[in-house]
Amino acid sequence: MNVIEIQSFGAPEVLVPGTRPEPVAGAGELLIRVSASGINRPDVLQRTGNYPVPPGASDIPGLEVAGVVVSGDAAAMAEAGFAVGDRVCALVAGGGYAQLCVAPVVQCLPVPKGLTDTEAASLPETCFTVWSNVFDRGRLQAGETLLIQGGTSGIGVTAIQMAKAAGAQVIATAGSDAKCQACLDLGADHAINYKTTDFVAEVKRITGGVGVNVILDMVAGDYVAREVEALAEDGRLVIIAVQGGVKSDFNAGMVLRRRLTITGSTLRPRPVEFKAAIAQSLRQTVWPWIESGRIKPVIHSVFAAVEAGGGLPSGAAQAHALMETNQHVGKLVVTWS
Repeated sequence: MNVIEIQSFGAPEVLVPGTRPEPVAGAGELLIRVSASGINRPDVLQRTGNYPVPPGASDIPGLEVAGVVVSGDAAAMAEAGFAVGDRVCALVAGGGYAQLCVAPVVQCLPVPKGLTDTEAASLPETCFTVWSNVFDRGRLQAGETLLIQGGTSGIGVTAIQMAKAAGAQVIATAGSDAKCQACLDLGADHAINYKTTDFVAEVKRITGGVGVNVILDMVAGDYVAREVEALAEDGRLVIIAVQGGVKSDFNAGMVLRRRLTITGSTLRPRPVEFKAAIAQSLRQTVWPWIESGRIKPVIHSVFAAVEAGGGLPSGAAQAHALMETNQHVGKLVVTWS
């Protein structure tokens, strides 16, 4: 089968077409003929040598796919309501940049009614991440206010829509006025250009000095101290990436006095059982939102996975190069013929 693999750690050009033996589904797994693969920031970190592959996972990058079931554990598939020929999307721990990909049955979801495989491939990584961190860890409730750092990222556009569908108020930050407008167009109640405005002061202004209930943070570093200031009493800060650095100095006294929670998580190394529980929550709550049009996939660009172009060796490499510019709004996807 055709794959995109990491030739050596480095720039996007190290993503090159290759061939691998076809994988075989084991117990509790199914095999997907992949139509489209989502591109995510952890893929970039793996490509640069900054995100080790979890034990037992494929060294081929790619954490989300969509396509058609071609085989699998019949009993597990029957229990989950899947059959050969069904269109599914799946969260995987690796191996997504390939024409065939094995996935745990319990981490698969049906392609939502009305969506293409390309659109469906943009959903799993962000939906699983947002549900796990905003709703499970962050305990966001209807009527509360969520601050999203990086509202036009793949995670950001998903978090805006899921939080609004759940009845929360949303404030998003972005790096330009155009990106702020994109956040508003997706349903955010307020958008803050963090390059021209102090987000802490603006959050306080918007909330009448109260602060926000939950913050979804992909920056960390020196943002943490400012986010502690922006939280309401009993507020929750959830860190899911450390693009601004791993060291943070913050006012611990404020954490005590205001009963704040600082937490975080990574999804990829978590056990299948943990991800299965998230999949069930998504199927019960979020998939109906998608099928009713309350949440829509936001895809910035689609690339042919193995076609060279633009001086780069693969469509996946082009997608990685674009992701590193931070100029996109929403998800990047590669497709397989």
